Amino acid sequence: MTEAILLVGGKGTRLRPLTVNTPKPMVPAAGVPFLTHQLARARAAGVDHIVLATSYLAEVFEPYFGDGSALGLSIEYVTEEEPLGTGGAIRNVASRLHSGPEDPVLIFNGDILTGLDIRALVDTHQTSGADVSLHLTRVDDPRAFGLVPTDGTGRVTAFLEKPQTPEEIVTDQINAGAYVFRRSVIDTIPAGRPVSVERETFPDLLASGAHLQGMVDSTYWLDLGTPQAFVRGSADLVLGRAPSPAVPGRCGDRLILDTAEVAADAKLTGGTVVGAGAVIGSGARVSGSTVLADAIVEPGAVVTDSLIGAGAHIGARTVVTGAVIGDGARVGADNELRDGIRVWCNATLPPATIRFSSDQ
Repeated sequence: MTEAILLVGGKGTRLRPLTVNTPKPMVPAAGVPFLTHQLARARAAGVDHIVLATSYLAEVFEPYFGDGSALGLSIEYVTEEEPLGTGGAIRNVASRLHSGPEDPVLIFNGDILTGLDIRALVDTHQTSGADVSLHLTRVDDPRAFGLVPTDGTGRVTAFLEKPQTPEEIVTDQINAGAYVFRRSVIDTIPAGRPVSVERETFPDLLASGAHLQGMVDSTYWLDLGTPQAFVRGSADLVLGRAPSPAVPGRCGDRLILDTAEVAADAKLTGGTVVGAGAVIGSGARVSGSTVLADAIVEPGAVVTDSLIGAGAHIGARTVVTGAVIGDGARVGADNELRDGIRVWCNATLPPATIRFSSDQ
């Protein structure tokens, strides 16, 4: 097992304003770009060559990761001229793979935080003789996901997109966004047009009699597609609930990066991250949140389960709960922002402006 493809081309629309200036995989989680955690876990599992399938803000990736040698990897970059979907992106980078026709190629979605046993997935693929193997996980409410029922041997029997009625929910197993493809199968994906592996490639392979194998791994799994999930994922990495060899420090209640300034009486809990150059003022309380580089949280402010963008400014005594504050935004003193509100990059809220939710 030596090769992997990481699909990192999405626009991250649901994560805005986090992704206005930064592609989703490069938004910091636990002190480093989220993609760093995926790359480090792949390397720990024995992968040494990775192709990044990029699109949105593609120019950001290579200057940061270079050739991958700092992580013990060889990284190549392929940029889509037009969005090609998950299957199209996989096919678009096929020429950069070194594997033989029968070799396994790992494929990861760039917005999933998981404790998946990568080696076990590859072992399952090889021992079952599958054409494609899928990481499956179980969820309490599968209506927002594609269901993947399997038979007694783990062989996939169907792909059911986002069921809504109780009769349609035949399993709690969902597609968890990590796959192993037989290299030759990648070449069967149509080239030069958008293709969805979930809606086209997998159902077509199943209909043609191909062997698709599911492996249920119900360790930590989180889709980081929303700001609330992203903040939670970062906190879980800091707390040690989600595994990653790339967290820059010991796991614990907080992670304070070099050059950050935190007042002695400030309280940081719940997996909070304070980025480089950020300032946390006297008496401030920050819980389960990410404060990105050069942001300022003034004295007495309370920040809970929120993300404060790079260079943003939170005024004294302001309360921020379940919110996202964009890069460079300024929130004046004595505000109250709650319930999923998003403040756009470089926006300014004057002091004492009450904001309860994104619907008001």
